[in-house]
Amino acid sequence: MEHITTPKVENVKLLDRYTQRKPANGTLYLTATHLIYVDASAEIRKETWILHHHIATVEKLPLTPSGCPLLIRCKNFRVAHFVIGHERDCHEVYTSLLKLSQPVRPEELYAFSYNPKMPKENREVGWKLIDVTVDYQRMGIPNDYWEITDANEDYEMCQWSPPHWRQVAAHRTLVSQAVICRCSQPLSGFSARCLEDEQLLQAIRQANPGSPFMYVVDTRPKLNAMANRAAGKGYENVDNYDNIRFKFIGIENIHVMRSSLQKLLEVCETRSPSMSDFLTGLESSGWLRHIKAVMDAGIFLAKAVREERASVLVHCSDGWDRTAQVCSLASLLLDPFYRTLKGFMVLIEKEWIAMGHKFSHRCGHLEGDPKEVSPVFTQFVDCTWQLMQQFPCAFDFNERLLLETHDHIYSCQFGNFLGTCQKDREDLRIFEKTHSLWPFLQHRKQEFRNPLYKGYSAYKELQPNTLPFSFQFWCGMYNRFDKGMHPKQCVLDHLLGCTRQKLELEDAADELENKLPLSDGPLPDEISILSKMAVVPTGCSKSPVLNTPQDYENEAPALVANGTVPVEGDRPDRPKSKEGLVNPLDVPDGDSSSSATDRSVQSAVHAGNLQSH
Repeated sequence: MEHITTPKVENVKLLDRYTQRKPANGTLYLTATHLIYVDASAEIRKETWILHHHIATVEKLPLTPSGCPLLIRCKNFRVAHFVIGHERDCHEVYTSLLKLSQPVRPEELYAFSYNPKMPKENREVGWKLIDVTVDYQRMGIPNDYWEITDANEDYEMCQWSPPHWRQVAAHRTLVSQAVICRCSQPLSGFSARCLEDEQLLQAIRQANPGSPFMYVVDTRPKLNAMANRAAGKGYENVDNYDNIRFKFIGIENIHVMRSSLQKLLEVCETRSPSMSDFLTGLESSGWLRHIKAVMDAGIFLAKAVREERASVLVHCSDGWDRTAQVCSLASLLLDPFYRTLKGFMVLIEKEWIAMGHKFSHRCGHLEGDPKEVSPVFTQFVDCTWQLMQQFPCAFDFNERLLLETHDHIYSCQFGNFLGTCQKDREDLRIFEKTHSLWPFLQHRKQEFRNPLYKGYSAYKELQPNTLPFSFQFWCGMYNRFDKGMHPKQCVLDHLLGCTRQKLELEDAADELENKLPLSDGPLPDEISILSKMAVVPTGCSKSPVLNTPQDYENEAPALVANGTVPVEGDRPDRPKSKEGLVNPLDVPDGDSSSSATDRSVQSAVHAGNLQSH
């Protein structure tokens, strides 16, 4: 609270960028963790909460007749445009937010004060929810070729790598010995050789006896890699390595990506752009072109492992930015486990957290060099969303999980993403002082479920299309808080609501069925309920299943994907368990009229038979 000089300002206007509505008028509060705006002009109390750590920039605009404008841009792409009546109040809020949004010490981050009121034991269990070692065991490691070692237990070999060093940092295919490994660039310079490095690559190749060669993939543009040679770094000289195939991918560096995102956001903030202006701005930003480059790299890795059954070693400059992106994408393409809710958490834990992605620097958690900030993880989330658009039934989770995870990469509310590596997090004692994000997401798993998911075995491997027209602008991410730009009806909300209602009806039917054997007949109140559910309205179909539009008296029937009304034989199948949410558009085999209503009707008939006997 030491940075807050004015905790409350009244008569503050909040402008809407995309509509001509009258600005909201309310009160602005500053707390230790949030900026809170309460709209006093709304009939129902409406609050806007902005976490201080989410604030990317604060800009005080020139004074206007209506007051002093304050423009806040957030890392999760919210833009809040306030107008404060008095210039002095505006300046004090401005200076407070500058300090609150850029803490100097890690101990000032939200995670160290966040207290969800849970026992200490629960926090410890939460940190153990995701175990990367279990995932390696799932892939068959250790085995005859690979082992897990504690050689880096004290971080003496490399402080950026996990304490229990695993050479297979990304993925091992379950149908061959081909692996995806990752590292940083070699210290080769123009002519230097490293015998140990050459032997290491030979050992990786020999660990896959099914292939006579292996790939070495440098994710940088060749020009960038050649420039690093002047500093004694660079890339592998194929003349010094046996049976390797070298390939450059061409993903640009963090500075190019930061500039590209800035241009994209400028396009998003344009008021009433013409179609030509928007498309021109989107193209000139280069954002989708960079997304395609990352996607192409992931596809190359997956194809090498899947079709050629060759091992791949991946690196960029340091091995914690582009390498994390492409290895994560390749894992998503190859392994359906990572497309489940828990698998996606494991993937982030393994490829981003354990392997030392510099979250603190790339996300600007603390006051520091702004040139180190770059949307590396944002690009990975965007690529995942692009895959979900091409394969809507292949992912167990929906885009809300991506948005929620992206929010908490920047929020600093949980300890998972603090620091720049695992050693940093141990030094900060985050496992003792902070909470893990994964139990928080797991607790809300029903909200993140994809109702179109066809199951673990429906899509073994994904082979996406990367032609230019296959990539879309993600309005739900970059214009997420601009309500006027989104559809009036959300298909995902409707499908989740239908699934939720279906489960509730099945629970009610099961409860009624369980009560029947305990009595000679149905209870009086159940008789009236069941009789009402069994009544067929006059003039409707004789079948208890609603078959025609006339059977729906008050509500229109739900439409399937092609806009038709589902009829008998086209009804969604029941989930095999209450935890599993099936695709509402799936067509089951055989007679599928066993809805919750029908089960209740059958229960009523069964009760009558029991009573007659």
